[in-house]
Amino acid sequence: MIHIRKHFGSILKTLALPVLLGGMTVFSSCASPSSKEIDNLQQQVWKNSGDADAWFRLGNAFARNEQYRKATEAYREALSINPKKEQLLPALGAASFNQGNYREALVYFTKYQALAPDDSLRNYDIGNVLLQMREYDKAIAAYRRAIENSVSFDEAYYNLGVCYARTGRAAEAEEIYELLVKKNNYLAVSLKNHFKSADSARQKAPKQ
Repeated sequence: MIHIRKHFGSILKTLALPVLLGGMTVFSSCASPSSKEIDNLQQQVWKNSGDADAWFRLGNAFARNEQYRKATEAYREALSINPKKEQLLPALGAASFNQGNYREALVYFTKYQALAPDDSLRNYDIGNVLLQMREYDKAIAAYRRAIENSVSFDEAYYNLGVCYARTGRAAEAEEIYELLVKKNNYLAVSLKNHFKSADSARQKAPKQ
């Protein structure tokens, strides 16, 4: 299991556990908008196509309905109108992530992180994208930055442990496990199971 935040609230698809990404206002508790609600939002942008906030609201509605391509289009329109609207960067990153476009997601999340380099959730978002890209060393660095500024960030520890396990750094992975046993036993058990899966995958992998 890998802890990936569902971004749009903040919108990422989960591989396993429904842990939310940090870059946006949480929408996951909101009901999915009806077709009528989306129609009303579309009418608003048609009446005032220069309103970045209206496009943003429309993008959020599409995202909550998991219509990520349409959400991306709306967010891009909003960004073209108001390039200084910071919330659009993680929104676009999340929508890209949910379409499997990890490199584009990384671009947006990196731009957002650059505005607050020490922000734990922004670094966590970057780590999650890099984890999906299997760029484990870079993901490890991102998760470490997230933890440095938020030592209670259990999910960052968990995903850091996953990276260690996948790269054969057993001792460091075990340290994360022991820490989670004290902090969050549910995550500790999940991580231990991941260790077994990672060991099995390495054993089955063809030798170089």
